[in-house]
Amino acid sequence: MRSGGVRRGALAAGFAAALAAGALAQEDAKGDKKAEPAVSPTPVPAAPAPAVTHRRMTFGGKPLAYTATASTIDLKNPKDEAVARMFSVAYTADGADPAQRPVTFCFNGGPGSSSLWLHMGSFGPMRVETPDAAPAAPAPYRLVENGQSLLDRTDLVFVDAVGTGFSRIVGKGEGKDFYGTDQDVAAFAQFIERWISANNRWNSPKFLLGESYGTTRGAALLAYLERHGIAFNGAIFISSYLNAWDDFNGPPFSNDRAYELYLPTMAAAAWYHKRLDPMPGDLAPFLDEVRAFALGDYARALAQGSRLDAAARAPIAAKLHRYTGLPEAYILQANLRIDPNRFEKELLRGERRTIGRLDARYRGIDHDAAGENPEFDAASAAFMGAFTATANAYLRGTLGYKTDDLYKPTNYEEVGKDWDDRHRTDTGRAPMPDVAEDLRLVMSMNPHLRIFSANGYFDFATPFFETEFTLGHMGLDPSLEKNVVFGYYPSGHMIYLNEPSLAKLKTDLAKFYDETLTR
Repeated sequence: MRSGGVRRGALAAGFAAALAAGALAQEDAKGDKKAEPAVSPTPVPAAPAPAVTHRRMTFGGKPLAYTATASTIDLKNPKDEAVARMFSVAYTADGADPAQRPVTFCFNGGPGSSSLWLHMGSFGPMRVETPDAAPAAPAPYRLVENGQSLLDRTDLVFVDAVGTGFSRIVGKGEGKDFYGTDQDVAAFAQFIERWISANNRWNSPKFLLGESYGTTRGAALLAYLERHGIAFNGAIFISSYLNAWDDFNGPPFSNDRAYELYLPTMAAAAWYHKRLDPMPGDLAPFLDEVRAFALGDYARALAQGSRLDAAARAPIAAKLHRYTGLPEAYILQANLRIDPNRFEKELLRGERRTIGRLDARYRGIDHDAAGENPEFDAASAAFMGAFTATANAYLRGTLGYKTDDLYKPTNYEEVGKDWDDRHRTDTGRAPMPDVAEDLRLVMSMNPHLRIFSANGYFDFATPFFETEFTLGHMGLDPSLEKNVVFGYYPSGHMIYLNEPSLAKLKTDLAKFYDETLTR
């Protein structure tokens, strides 16, 4: 590998320098020349001490005693040298039988995101309260016991990717060793193997829980671990990104499938903001109608490209107006292809408002109401401060983790800047992280593996119809299709920000764990 070659060259150069320094030192001892210092190995700082606390919470009136452990695990290169240090917080039920108690490894995505969003917002024992579909006020924030935690079903390990949270490159490690699709998977695989070894959990049922790019990592990681003798019982994919169907970066109007797969999400947002006339009653049956149109008449019309005449365009534009609320004239000017960024700006333009990308229920205010795209994501701006503040207060205060390091909620500038998208599968090397083949492969190798796909209707980052399409087209054997379970929620990318959706998701996942473990 290229990075390996560079690293070997650096080591060879360092060894030669050390030899030269030694020769100079000998000459100086004879009074001939002045000694020069030898090249020192790259130091690896001492790891902060693990922070272990013992706590209790209640589920359905029944107390559960658990241990919270905030700690790091060093990743090693083939020479057994520490090259990275990954931080995690593990919650384990006291007195449980490791052979019966599941453990679930949880992570967010990015690339370049820590896992504080899942940790502080979804299934950890404590969660931050934020208003639904509205900006949170500045501190102080309220951290509450999370009755929707999964700790009654499984131990939980929230893991920060290298370069995020408290996870750091150390020693001779370099960014290129970790900042890429396959490099990242290898890092997480080593972390998991070292964690289950250190905690005697090799015979425990094992699950992954990933969100957003965490599902990209999760699918490839399942296949990687399976090939290395670590089989998982199940995986939860929240707001999946398994391939590049939504790539709008090519020539204009060149990827018709992307417009088709985004249409139901646009319809859901228009429904939520009451921009449809007539207004459908229930959302779910309305979206079934939009799905059928998207891959039916709409797909056939877009497939004709510039050959589609004006008479044929008109009824398609009328139908798109009915489903999106946008003016027919605007739709025709856009050649029947509505870019999601434009939609986020256009839907509420008359009110001088935008809608969120991560969650279309949120409204933003732009300086330039005539602009092309939103100036910022109204959703992420609404909750970023609350999550960052409570994560720091909780880790450093409640859990007592002692470090001078800054906690990096996101680190897109460093981690994502030169991210290596290339991904090797058993069938070749893809220029983009298309991991649907990894998922098909691992489900074929391990026919007991079950997948739960959780989808928010108002998510413009990873639209639910795109996930349905991908999972339905990965070539899974029909006998295994029952192993994929779908859940849908009236929320956005971070489903758990809507408390009723979080409660329903917890109910669905409790059933998923129970059914998976009793098969």
